[in-house]
Amino acid sequence: MRRNTWLCAALTLVIFVSATPAADPAGFKALEIGDAAPDFKLPGVDGKEYSLADFARSKLLAIIFTCNHCPTAQAYEDRIVQLHADYKDKGLALVAISPNDPLAVRLDELGYTEYSDSLDEMKKRAQDRDFKFPYLYDGETQKTSLAYGVLATPQVYLFDQQRKLRYIGRIDDSDVKTVTNHDARNAIDALLAGQSVPAERTRVFGCSTKWSDKRADAVKWLEKADAEAVELKPIDETDLARLMRNETDKLLVVNIWASWCGPCVAELPDFVTMNRMYRKRNFQLVTISIDEPEQKDAALKILRENHASTTNYISSLANRDRLADIIDKDWAGPIPHTVLIAPGGKIIYRQTNAIEPIEVRKAIVEFIGRTYANRAEK
Repeated sequence: MRRNTWLCAALTLVIFVSATPAADPAGFKALEIGDAAPDFKLPGVDGKEYSLADFARSKLLAIIFTCNHCPTAQAYEDRIVQLHADYKDKGLALVAISPNDPLAVRLDELGYTEYSDSLDEMKKRAQDRDFKFPYLYDGETQKTSLAYGVLATPQVYLFDQQRKLRYIGRIDDSDVKTVTNHDARNAIDALLAGQSVPAERTRVFGCSTKWSDKRADAVKWLEKADAEAVELKPIDETDLARLMRNETDKLLVVNIWASWCGPCVAELPDFVTMNRMYRKRNFQLVTISIDEPEQKDAALKILRENHASTTNYISSLANRDRLADIIDKDWAGPIPHTVLIAPGGKIIYRQTNAIEPIEVRKAIVEFIGRTYANRAEK
């Protein structure tokens, strides 16, 4: 089976920090106000490499450590984009850096995103959001993040023309509620006006930096997930109709497959990944095999080989047309077939034949939400 290529993690707790963490990774150094900006050489999503010298002409430099997966970081994406737009012609260079090692993030920590923190998927996020500023990857060595002492994403470091640190902390004082203090903007405005920064340091709230020393924990989490029980139960017409009405408050994903269908089996690991990512949200994933009853053991074997601890059914309906009418009246019949069903039974996404995993994950998070403003969990 295809193994998950990004071992990523249980829902990240929001953290509030004003001091160095108790257990710092080796090489961690918290910058102080007045410290010089550590140089770096990092790849960007545009294929170029960047260092401090690339921004030498700018009066001010804002380095914002952020990432793809964090709900808080996603809540601030629009504000980061707007910061760049508002100040790019006033002497401010803005650079975003992802500090996380994607192999140190567990799958269930990706419950608010379609993307991991890998460089390849950073490129996709930057394209989706049309980032006009450099978005750099430090996940390979994390040397830059260690040198800056990054506590969480997002975190802002603002440097003056001499590249001395003049502000460190949050963008503003609320990710999803009403903002009352625009801390980073206040600092930028003050420096551009030749004035003192009103608050040089503020608390950071967001997702803790995913240091590479957590890789072993990610592996253990995956091993535990792989050991979960896998079952396959029959479902009759009455229960199938009830399932498709989705009388719950959860987004329901239903995948129709069979053991003799090559594309069905090939994409099964993608559904296992989705289940592990989103199952702590208002979300349920169900597979329905249309194998004949005598093929149940073959179907169960495939599910177990793929560690599919989802809710798995095998249809007991003999009439395939009746099965299709109950599941999706617009389904022409070929498998695999996948539908996303909102509470109340409305199909909001359907795909016959193989899915594009990112497309399905994007549809999921667009419905259940990307930030803690959408945190109506089970």
